Amino acid sequence: MKRPALRRTPGVRAPLLLTVPALLAVAFLMLPLVGILARTSWGDLGAHLTAEATTRALRLSLLVSLWSLGLSLLFGVPLAWLLARVPFPGKAFVRSLVLLPMVLPPTVGGVALLLAFGRRGLLGPWLEDTFGITLPFHTSGAVLAATFVAMPFLVISLEGALGGLRPRYEETAASLGASPVRVFLTVTLPMVAPGLIAGAALTWARALGEFGATITFAGNLPGTTQTLPLQVYLLLQESPEAATSVSLLLLAIAMVVLIALRGRWTGTPGDHRRERSAPRPEEPAGAAPDVLPEPPAYVRDKAARDALGKAPGHVLEKALQERWPLHADVTGFTRLTLAADPGTTIAVVGPNGAGKTTLLRALLGLTPRAHAALRLGDSDVTGLPPHRRGVAWVPQDGALFPHLSALSNTAYGLRAHGVPRTEARHEAQAWLDRLGVGHLAHRRPGQLSGGQAQRVALARALAARPRLLLLDEPLAALDQTTRAHVRHTLRRHLAEFGGVCLIVTHDPVEAVSLADRVLVLDDGRVLQDEPPAEVTRHPRSPWVARMLGRNAWPGTATADGLDLAGGGRLVVAEPLAPGTEALAVIAPEAVSVHREKPTGSPRNVWPGTVREITSGGSRLRLLITSDRAPDLVAEITPQAAADRRIADGAEVWTGVKATEVTVVPL
Repeated sequence: MKRPALRRTPGVRAPLLLTVPALLAVAFLMLPLVGILARTSWGDLGAHLTAEATTRALRLSLLVSLWSLGLSLLFGVPLAWLLARVPFPGKAFVRSLVLLPMVLPPTVGGVALLLAFGRRGLLGPWLEDTFGITLPFHTSGAVLAATFVAMPFLVISLEGALGGLRPRYEETAASLGASPVRVFLTVTLPMVAPGLIAGAALTWARALGEFGATITFAGNLPGTTQTLPLQVYLLLQESPEAATSVSLLLLAIAMVVLIALRGRWTGTPGDHRRERSAPRPEEPAGAAPDVLPEPPAYVRDKAARDALGKAPGHVLEKALQERWPLHADVTGFTRLTLAADPGTTIAVVGPNGAGKTTLLRALLGLTPRAHAALRLGDSDVTGLPPHRRGVAWVPQDGALFPHLSALSNTAYGLRAHGVPRTEARHEAQAWLDRLGVGHLAHRRPGQLSGGQAQRVALARALAARPRLLLLDEPLAALDQTTRAHVRHTLRRHLAEFGGVCLIVTHDPVEAVSLADRVLVLDDGRVLQDEPPAEVTRHPRSPWVARMLGRNAWPGTATADGLDLAGGGRLVVAEPLAPGTEALAVIAPEAVSVHREKPTGSPRNVWPGTVREITSGGSRLRLLITSDRAPDLVAEITPQAAADRRIADGAEVWTGVKATEVTVVPL
């Protein structure tokens, strides 16, 4: 059977003008390596590499490179974090200092080290007189020279990895009670481990091959400072064949490091071959898989299962009985005073840029844009850092730590507060069970569906025993079915929460079904703070009215209605005092749509054109534009649309009764 010819993907053929120089560059890089391989005396290779001088130089090179790596990790990791995370004056200058050894000729670096740490340098005499330390012509000098030229590789690699790590993981860990050092050790470093390992490997390899700075600063003393590259330099004068063999050894070490790093640690696009666990499809809340995954080892133990059934319940009951009222005065971009009794859930709504996220971050103490004078219960936490405020935050995507299991994620806040490991894991398991995801305790976030991950994130926040709970669009990433299940679970547990919960949302169903109050923000100011029913009946913001699916027209009150800001007039049944700035709210189902001008009771009638038709359940939503009134959304049944031959682009008449218009003063 004839195999079909492979078809070349259009556009992948490289132009000749680029291909030829690229191939020449590859040949230029390859030729010296081929030269080493071609000139190596393979029969004498073993004798050359096992010679006493070579093995002594190799041992010294390994010692110097490992010490150099240790010093680079000790000083380079904090420096990389500082450059990536902390804004400070002169950062560009500090970064230039880090890069300088990479572009500086090594011999010049050696001279600079002599002038700084030599016997006649800036610090050399003081080090020798005070501590008896002499760095030049000593092994410690070789270590210092290797560290000077190699540490930038670690700093640059790690700074790039830290720059690619979104701060929300660290901020979430802080909100769970972890100190900055704990966040760095348990969240930041594990998540940037690939960049750290890549930088460490490159640093070690660079230190192993250092020559210029070492010979200039530390000299070339056999057994003391004569590393393997310096041994090659000597052998070139005495035995070129042996020099080639030792060079081949250094080349092999360098190639092993680069091959080990290729794609796996350096993040080269397209080179990743690691298998990742794909997120699971959404599962309804409380649903168990056909075959339950094996639980963690400590849960399989009978004694541990018995403890799991006792201790956590008592702790949970105690946590649920604590009561934490809230009082906050927020200044800056977002300006408001917020007070709430324990157990209150407040939905924070408003258009993009209204200050919702700024409010949450101000309560967390994480933003300079706004400041919150915050009191929780009897405690004023205004001056406390984020990890000591007792404010737990659940970002929109949950920000579960990808290197930890669901159980370890949930126990993280408890461990940060000093709870013993076993007790923390038992209580975390109880919270996961409570939210219906206990059977997933051993899975990592990448193995969870969106709904499962959100419940784990909520369990983690509640397990941290917060006084204030902040949820930033917790259900936004879920599909409709899963959202309904998670909303039900969330409503049940928020009813038992002893603190105050703020939920940022754009979903009117969430605002109405979860919240006791709706806080409407616009441009950092409060437009409305009332129960959901009142906000639904009398929205004071066009954005909120539209979020609730209503038409919202701002204007100025007249004797019989409203002069609309977008042009036109509106007659209302209960007009406000003339001159009052107001908002007219019209439900879509209150708008009648006709093909001919109606002659009945509507007092507000306009011609218009149907611009868009969308399906909303059992009804159709029509967007109708007119030169006599603002854009209007109407709802009719599919049967009415068919009977009246209403289609996209159809010319129609719309009517609204004066009694169907609600006017709210602004």
